[in-house]
Amino acid sequence: MIAKIDTDGTVRNSNNSVVAHINSNGDIRDTNNHLLGKIGSNGDVRDNNNSYMGKVESNGTVRNRNNSTLGKVENDGTVRDSNNHVLGTARDVPVKYAAVYFFFYLF
Repeated sequence: MIAKIDTDGTVRNSNNSVVAHINSNGDIRDTNNHLLGKIGSNGDVRDNNNSYMGKVESNGTVRNRNNSTLGKVENDGTVRDSNNHVLGTARDVPVKYAAVYFFFYLF
């Protein structure tokens, strides 16, 4: 396991230490409550300066700021890169949370 995202948005590292939290409003904050980024209800991902980083589409496809496909989070939680290789799993958490963790390096 490289990380765990609890259903409440708590992000834990491989040592089970809390490293961040994704709030229900989409704010991504570290353990000191500093804003790391945000994921909007439309799937747009922004960094802490509000710069557009990419998007998570409703079908789980993840795209960067240039609209290139980074990968996909499937309905069963399988996370795949753009070459269809499995990067990991994220079962029982929102697709957007998994996409932010695996593809946008905010943590």
